[in-house]
Amino acid sequence: MKFDDVLKYLGEFGLYQKRIYFLVCLPALANGLFIILTVFILAIPEHRCAVPSLSNDTYAIQGSWHEYLINQSIPSSKDGWSKCTIYNYTEDGNKTEVKCNKWVYDKSQYDNTFMSELNLVCGKEIYRSHSNLAMFGGKVFGAIALGMVSDLLGRKKTLMICLFIKITSGIGLAFATNIVSFLVCRFLVGFSSITCFLTAYVIGMELVGPSKRKYAGNFIMLAWATGLFLLGLLAYFIRDWKNLTLVTSVPNILFVSFWWLLPESPRWLLSKGRYKEAEEIIRKAAKVNQVDLPEKLFDKSSLETTVDAKISQMFTTPRLVAMSLIVFFNWFVASVTYYGLTLNVTNLSGDIYLNFTIGNIAETIAYILCIILLDRLGRKVLHCSVMLIGGLACLGTMFPVIYGDESHLWITTALSTIGKLAISAAFASIYIFTAELFPTTLRNTALGSSSTCSQFGGMISPYVADLGIIVGGDLQTALPLILFGSICVTVGLLSLFLPETLNQKLPESVEDIKSLRRYCIHTHH
Repeated sequence: MKFDDVLKYLGEFGLYQKRIYFLVCLPALANGLFIILTVFILAIPEHRCAVPSLSNDTYAIQGSWHEYLINQSIPSSKDGWSKCTIYNYTEDGNKTEVKCNKWVYDKSQYDNTFMSELNLVCGKEIYRSHSNLAMFGGKVFGAIALGMVSDLLGRKKTLMICLFIKITSGIGLAFATNIVSFLVCRFLVGFSSITCFLTAYVIGMELVGPSKRKYAGNFIMLAWATGLFLLGLLAYFIRDWKNLTLVTSVPNILFVSFWWLLPESPRWLLSKGRYKEAEEIIRKAAKVNQVDLPEKLFDKSSLETTVDAKISQMFTTPRLVAMSLIVFFNWFVASVTYYGLTLNVTNLSGDIYLNFTIGNIAETIAYILCIILLDRLGRKVLHCSVMLIGGLACLGTMFPVIYGDESHLWITTALSTIGKLAISAAFASIYIFTAELFPTTLRNTALGSSSTCSQFGGMISPYVADLGIIVGGDLQTALPLILFGSICVTVGLLSLFLPETLNQKLPESVEDIKSLRRYCIHTHH
């Protein structure tokens, strides 16, 4: 029997699969903590130069004498005291401005962060973007290396190797004392997070029957969002970056138990000709699900021998070329904007912990809306609308920034949150949309290369989010959002050229794509 037929006997999402699936969601939850951790540990608190004559200077004003000393020592402007210069008095009583080399930081939101501990301010802020780049670079390498390693060693061994790297690099991160060791650890965190997540995801999804996969795919997104809520909560109570890093890394040791709790992937065992082992796993599952299986399950004909096509085949017909490029651009934009808005939360006005949590609530709503609306509206309508809504919301932030004053800052935060909701929905829908647009032979290749495009988007996103700091001035808050907005609107309009895939048979070959229609045809079942 073919593997998907065996799943029909077994039940598409029986008790056994539910158990495994629950376990598989936990690494996704841990990833939310691990990858977005930089929002807090790389935050740059409010700061100014330290008063040279004071050994115990603090950012908070200790009294009028303190304020007098600060005014004598540090230049001030409408934005407060200078962050990078102090007065240097010459012997004849004239004063000149010179760069300072000691700073004091505002302790109201963080006790300390990696940025404040190493004084990565005054032109060194770019290291924050480099650190995020290192992590996304790790994710790109991880996604590429994973395919080769997990086909050789099997899913479970791969998972254990990645876990080991994840635990060591996470704990190592907390003890990083310079920028190089920090970047190396972040690279390894990115590498191991994506590989742990994808390996576990594959083990879980392979056991889910075809008709239940959409729900399974979206619930794992909810697990990621739960991780973000947990991160906000932990960060609120643990204001020291080292302790926060340890608290998010050490619990990963519990995942070592997966060696005993998760089965090896039966599809992988079949592909290696290990029919007996694959059958044992399926029979065990049948026992848990309380179903009876036929005597003989697997032999040489069981495995669908589909050869994954080469990436060049995605560019064979003009229609495929257009489709592939639009899809790649969609993934790239979804990722730039999603991570950009998440990282940009530190540049918004108001309390960071509150803003972060509001963003997560928006994201959770987005995933639930996707589950409800993907079948009602169709993939294309939903995807184009959320891209356009998200883009327009981000573009709208120009107005309160240019025409408003301090009292209008909440509008920027609100629009940024609408953007986050829309782009989270776009991320969830493009996943399913891509899987249905490309034929079976190209499906894995298409998802793999799309995912790589999205990682490149992630690599650029920190630089876009930090553009405001580099430019400064009135545009500081709005500039990143204007850029995110314009690319979202562009890609939303381009997506109108894609065919609708709702209620259509999944294309099996490149020929089948020609029959996908641009407009939704409602078939009554």
